[in-house]
Amino acid sequence: MAGPLSDVVVVDLSRALAGPHAAMMLGDMGARVIKVEHPDGGDDSRGWGPPFVGPDEAPEATYFLSCNRNKESVVLDLKSPDGRQQLGRLLARADVLVENFRPGVLDRLGFSQETLAELNPRLVVLSITGFGHDGPEGMRAGYDQIAQGEGGLMSLTGAGPDEPTKLGVPIADLLAGMYGAYGAVAALHERNTTGRGRTVRTSLLAAIVGVHAYQGTRHTVAGEVPRAQGNHHPSICPYGTFRCVDGLVQISVGSEGLWRRFAAEFGLPLDEPGFASNAERVRAMARVIAAVEEAFAPWPVAELLSRLAEIGVPAGEVKTLDQVYAWEQTRSQGLVVDVDHASLGRISIPGPPIRLDDQTYAGGRETNLAPPTLGQHTAEVLAWLDGLDGLDERDERDGLDERDRLDHLDGSVRADPA
Repeated sequence: MAGPLSDVVVVDLSRALAGPHAAMMLGDMGARVIKVEHPDGGDDSRGWGPPFVGPDEAPEATYFLSCNRNKESVVLDLKSPDGRQQLGRLLARADVLVENFRPGVLDRLGFSQETLAELNPRLVVLSITGFGHDGPEGMRAGYDQIAQGEGGLMSLTGAGPDEPTKLGVPIADLLAGMYGAYGAVAALHERNTTGRGRTVRTSLLAAIVGVHAYQGTRHTVAGEVPRAQGNHHPSICPYGTFRCVDGLVQISVGSEGLWRRFAAEFGLPLDEPGFASNAERVRAMARVIAAVEEAFAPWPVAELLSRLAEIGVPAGEVKTLDQVYAWEQTRSQGLVVDVDHASLGRISIPGPPIRLDDQTYAGGRETNLAPPTLGQHTAEVLAWLDGLDGLDERDERDGLDERDRLDHLDGSVRADPA
């Protein structure tokens, strides 16, 4: 299976995480992603560690490995005339450009929005910034934890309102990449009708605000200012993390029918004030939590989860990452893939989170590519461009019109690399 985006070529100029994650998502669906890096060190995340793995003379950062599968790496110095010329050749053949420079940087490199439109009218540009491309603070640099704080997410996360806490993963970067990939695919679909690309913009701030969900409308509609309250849901009770004899379990009692079964099973008061309805339980949350933990106190985790499953109450344990990756359910979903890395050999990395139809592997391509070493594909990609230039010259000699040439290129530019 080649993948639903196998006819798409992506040039990835981005660094760190938001842009690389977006480009990786497109690559997971079959696109050919050509990552352009500076010859001196490449993507910043190649140096983000420890941990590093591999030989001492060429260590690989596991951070970089996390967000660059299904890509090729080309090194170009974009401050040099030759580097900019080669980038122009790539962009003339591409379908999508992914960049996360500060506003104005791409213009200074000679690739303004107008220049890109002249170079390739069909090009879709995905541009990701920290706080937006305009507005009073549009020029600010964007870093994940800062965006989590500025976007209000940290105020909703943590043990309580006085302990704002960042998430354990760079969620602002990841969400911006997801939104960006979604926007790029929408623009590619539109191009089928219009014949022209467009610029898609998102930011770390937009990504965080975009997932406020019910917490956002608690403020914009109800006038409340939500604050962190630990591992318990602000609007459903009981729904959260509870202690038992040898660990933690999580439960979600999301309906009155579930509550009645759950309360009857564990001897909790069904109809007394504070327990009779979800709204009452939310208002009396501390009492409900204490009552549930008292009921759970004698139970081992495994036995408790089994009993909760029997009565139909959604529940689970709190796993560590080693348990998650050893879990057969994780493996069965194709969420761990084995790839052949140029310097590390055979390695296992997290896999694409989407499966198509009944495939047993995740992602849109049957064979996943390992994250590339720096400049691993430079010669191959430049030779590919030379070959396409030769095809153009032949087409001109043969008198093919523009439509014929586009059809011809559709069968050659977008072929997967050898």
